[in-house]
Amino acid sequence: MKTIRITLAVCLIFLVSPLFAQRKITIKMASPIPENTPWGHFFNQLADDWKKITGGEVDLIVYHNGVAGSESDVVRSLKLNQIQAAVLSTLGLYEISPEIMTLSCPFLIRNDDELDLVLAGLTGELEEKINGKGYFTLAWARVGWVKFFSKSPVFVPADLKKQKLGTNADQAELNHVFKAMGFQMVPVERNDILIALSSGMAEAVFQSPVAVGSTQVFGLAKNMASINVAPFLGGLIFNQRAWRSIPDKYKPQMIDAVRKNEAKLDRDIRKLEDDMIKTMGNYGLKVNQLNPQQEQLWYDEIGRAMPSLIGTIFDRNIYGRVETMLQNYRNERR
Repeated sequence: MKTIRITLAVCLIFLVSPLFAQRKITIKMASPIPENTPWGHFFNQLADDWKKITGGEVDLIVYHNGVAGSESDVVRSLKLNQIQAAVLSTLGLYEISPEIMTLSCPFLIRNDDELDLVLAGLTGELEEKINGKGYFTLAWARVGWVKFFSKSPVFVPADLKKQKLGTNADQAELNHVFKAMGFQMVPVERNDILIALSSGMAEAVFQSPVAVGSTQVFGLAKNMASINVAPFLGGLIFNQRAWRSIPDKYKPQMIDAVRKNEAKLDRDIRKLEDDMIKTMGNYGLKVNQLNPQQEQLWYDEIGRAMPSLIGTIFDRNIYGRVETMLQNYRNERR
């Protein structure tokens, strides 16, 4: 009988042990950014760090290069928990919390120092708005600055109004803004930009230098206006269901791993953009350097359009606070 009891006990241990086996949490994350970029390296490093921190319990799988679909598709997949995390630009974040589009108002935020100031003052509040919709904001980072690339040089608004500005349906809100400023808007599918420029259907685009360099758009749109149109921001967002599934004991270290690499990512992104502009310059890109008077014409142009945009495209409260913050900052620097 004793032998039987021991045998039964051993069998019971083997039967029950799977119940106590390590639970594995798989986080599928969508990123529209190519893997061979600072962002791609950041997320791959994050996956390694989290695996070490959790002893393999959290497995972050990153789908780079936009293979998960458009940002609208990704937001929909996040809601359905088909993916658990995503990198979203301002355009994608707009679908979750429309107030965030205000940070991409053309010519509102004009340089990196001003962007630092605004992010320091508002990201906490913006994160609360996102998190209140069933998400968790883990990180913010720059993706660069949107600029004008054109066939003919652009120094002042009148120069761009003479050219057809190719746009994409994913940028509906920004398209509305430029239309309100009086530009000729031509709808072009994202993958057809080169065809549109080659055929003359479009003569200019607004994109980040990194995107223009990687797609060779600068081979046809050989002019870049020096003025920063708007910051191109990204956020790393979880759905709450996925974030809650991770044991609380790991979360502080996981967040620390993000913070540890954020500053390096920011430096790498700025360097990548500068290097890309220099490289494109070596292959024929002309940087049209605007003087302060020419820059002011752009600020005046958006100023005339703002009454129809505040309260519709841009949140009135957030816009007013950003504008006040920046005006005080600029007055102090004069």
